Amino acid sequence: MPGRTEQLGGTTLLRFATAGSVDDGKSTLMGRLLHDAKSVPEDQWEAVERSAADRGQTSPDLALLTDGLRAEREQGITIDVAYRYFTTTRRRFILADTPGHVQYTRNMVTGASTADLVLLVVDARNGVVEQTRRHAAVAALLRVPQMVLAVNKMDLVHHAEAVFTRIAKEFTEYASELGIPEITAIPTAALFGDNVAAPSAAMSWYDGPTVLEHLETTPVGDDPTPCPARFPVQYVIRPRSAEHADYRGYAGRLTSGVLRVGEPVTVLPSGRPSVIAGIDSLRGPVDTAWTSQSVTLRLADDLDVSRGDLIAPTAVAPHLTQDVTATVCHVADRPLTIGARVLLKHTTRTVTAIVRDIPSRLALDDLCEHPRPGRLVANDIGRVVVRTAEPLALDAYADSRSTGSFLLIDPADGATLTAGMAGEAFTRRRAQGERTVDRRRPTGSAGTGEEQC
Repeated sequence: MPGRTEQLGGTTLLRFATAGSVDDGKSTLMGRLLHDAKSVPEDQWEAVERSAADRGQTSPDLALLTDGLRAEREQGITIDVAYRYFTTTRRRFILADTPGHVQYTRNMVTGASTADLVLLVVDARNGVVEQTRRHAAVAALLRVPQMVLAVNKMDLVHHAEAVFTRIAKEFTEYASELGIPEITAIPTAALFGDNVAAPSAAMSWYDGPTVLEHLETTPVGDDPTPCPARFPVQYVIRPRSAEHADYRGYAGRLTSGVLRVGEPVTVLPSGRPSVIAGIDSLRGPVDTAWTSQSVTLRLADDLDVSRGDLIAPTAVAPHLTQDVTATVCHVADRPLTIGARVLLKHTTRTVTAIVRDIPSRLALDDLCEHPRPGRLVANDIGRVVVRTAEPLALDAYADSRSTGSFLLIDPADGATLTAGMAGEAFTRRRAQGERTVDRRRPTGSAGTGEEQC
């Protein structure tokens, strides 16, 4: 579950997720952002206008630009994770708009798992509520490096600077305890577009960036290229033609690090050593493979390598383990219990496993761990101990969001039960080098925080 910067067509790609309590105006803010960034297709805008007319509304409901499901449109709430892709002159974006209801907290795990930034929306009339804290805690667990607090509906509190300052201070103190590396607060009134894509004349006391400006200009760090290389094998390529009779390649995507021709590597879990004999890309043979590239590796030795194996530099290969201790978010309606037999999916490898223990469950309202809950139910976050039938090349989630994450799956029907973060223990903490952004000035460079691959 990597968070990173990517280069596409000469512009950086920012992945960000949104969250907020019910009726805080999150979908309206996202709709306004898309509309004012001129990223709404004409046919979609016409559909929103028709929907507004059917409801008897005098103006289009911007929330419908992200609330895509029929049930969401009828109820006026967000249920599923709605993904939107849009581009400005400065940057490309992938937006994951996640639900606000407590029962859909698990959906935020999906949306934020690959995010570089979380945009958290609060109603200026209500301030920081329990669901605000819950969303912030989930973002901290997933080690999302940046967070923006949009204090929305400022028009309903007379654009009062004191209200904004109080809410921003309260949230910053709470988020600091979670160890979120960078926090930025922006006052908004999404219905009228104040500080969304254009500065607000009604809040002249605020001279920081708008939401769009911050998204376009914030540095996106967390580059996994300097980290140890990890190459999960997705497919073994063995052409049947006489021309390529001796060809044997291993296709996949390099989740972190750099691999070079001639580099000694180890295939896991077998532990067999070899050397990279060649790297093939869509453009032909290359000498080097970089993070996020999909390539085919050729090894100097004829080894038994199959889907689910992991190729890593011999000097920094991960340790193998069959005993996995992790923090997990349970996403299924059926409970997770001690003794449950499951499938554990890690990168491209899936193995059978058994839940040996559930030591604790995290209460997100007070961030206390409740010991021996016996089971985890939907939206619960807790600690689990899992024993796998076969060894896994598992990194700690603190070191790699890609190879430190896994899923627990129901072997009966293939349903996803739980999302896990290996070795991750949740405690109140203050990240080294943590930085809180002054809301009265445009943001500068990102804080150092905890480096994460």
